[in-house]
Amino acid sequence: MKSVPMNDLRRRYARHEAELSRIALDVLASGYWINGPRTAAFCREFAAATGVAHCVGVANGSDALEVALRCLATDPTRREIVTVANAGGYTTTACRLIGLVPVYVDIVERSQLIDIDHAVAAVGPATGAVVVTHLYGGLVDVPRLRAALQAAGFGDVPIIEDCAQAHGLRGCGAGAGAFGDLATFSFYPTKNLGALGDGGAIVTDDAQLAARVARLRMYGWGNKYDVETHGGRNSRLDELQAAFLSALLPHVEADNQRRREIVGRYAAMLGDGVQLVSSPHGTVDHLAVLLTDERDRLAAHLKERGVATDIHFPILDCEQTGWEDCDQRIGPRGLTVSRKSVKRILSVPCFPEMTDDEIAQVGDALGSYSA
Repeated sequence: MKSVPMNDLRRRYARHEAELSRIALDVLASGYWINGPRTAAFCREFAAATGVAHCVGVANGSDALEVALRCLATDPTRREIVTVANAGGYTTTACRLIGLVPVYVDIVERSQLIDIDHAVAAVGPATGAVVVTHLYGGLVDVPRLRAALQAAGFGDVPIIEDCAQAHGLRGCGAGAGAFGDLATFSFYPTKNLGALGDGGAIVTDDAQLAARVARLRMYGWGNKYDVETHGGRNSRLDELQAAFLSALLPHVEADNQRRREIVGRYAAMLGDGVQLVSSPHGTVDHLAVLLTDERDRLAAHLKERGVATDIHFPILDCEQTGWEDCDQRIGPRGLTVSRKSVKRILSVPCFPEMTDDEIAQVGDALGSYSA
């Protein structure tokens, strides 16, 4: 019996080997490796694909979150950032780097996405921004969140979308990344649009915010060597990764459809006691995540049948030992669902290059399990 891996990036390279190899040689021979025409071209293409006016490339998705927060959370009296605790710690890391305080709110069980009512209840005069993560490739209803903030008297609180797992995601009348004041993307290799190394981007429809982001990702410069904006850093998307991303961007829609087909086949095989995480507003199935009360038993069952599993993510941000002495706050409605879910989630393989036999192997393994 062959084993089914969680992912196999060699297959993605094999699909596009000729084009990617040619691109690599062209970029290397050009002698233009940072802030060149390929980065500019990709940013234009990605902005258009996302449905926004501006895209600024950065070195990775974590930098994207940090720069976005530096751009929007500028009022020293508004240092709290409303977010979730179940999304891997990336927003929390960015907050820690710049002295912001995460305020954790609960999630909706079926989607594992931020509970909008809980988020609004946690917003107050000290709130600098709300970060919504389209976790696992499922869409948060950001228009509803914005309307709820407005109705609660907090319409001026900016929204940042974390779209690290949501490339090409559409729903609620637009695409992920087009709803927030700013939106951040990661192009880590396993993402729905992944580079052959690190990469990230920040997108927006606001020209002034885009200009501020561009300064912050390059030392705070307005013109070369002229620091206009405090808090700048060096974070650039390099030419090689931008060129690779331009080549892979046209394949995202088909790859996302393949992911949805894979998860659909799993869904048809599930027995009692196991359900798939899913957003009612749309998904690109970056990960296939199960919910079950007997996670260890299910993982052992799948392992016996040659199916790899993982947990995304096993520790809530608010329970990380390395942050136990750092400022944080739990929203007024608690984290009941988050604390319950972190013990119940289990990821199974879902990537576009899976073979039909592998998909069937995972589906059969799920179908033979009973709680």
